[in-house]
Amino acid sequence: MTTWIDVINFVRTRYEVLEERDGWLRFRLDGPHDRTQQVTVHHLPELDGGSWIEISSPVGWADRVDLRKLLELAGGSAVGGAAVVDGVALLKHTVPLEDLSIQEEFERPLKSVVARADAFEHELTAADEF
Repeated sequence: MTTWIDVINFVRTRYEVLEERDGWLRFRLDGPHDRTQQVTVHHLPELDGGSWIEISSPVGWADRVDLRKLLELAGGSAVGGAAVVDGVALLKHTVPLEDLSIQEEFERPLKSVVARADAFEHELTAADEF
């Protein structure tokens, strides 16, 4: 059985952790063309009968992004949905923690969400703020 500690250790050994709090990590991944992308992983304990991991990556400030265009872009993706949290437009994806294969069921969607968020950020803001 995979635990939240397993996820923390997996992230710490592979990525630059920017911030860590009880129940979440914020870290950075390198992207194409010298771009970087932040991502946050939240532990959602006991949601709907089990623990979950939420992966989220910012696209831009919600008041500076064409939110309709973001929804259209996100709608074409198999991984991640668009949301606005604390004024930040982002992509997020949730996976169950129990019986999680870290490499197949965590790292694959993690990289997919991050790549799409970075591409959407580039398309919608022409910046690399996150």
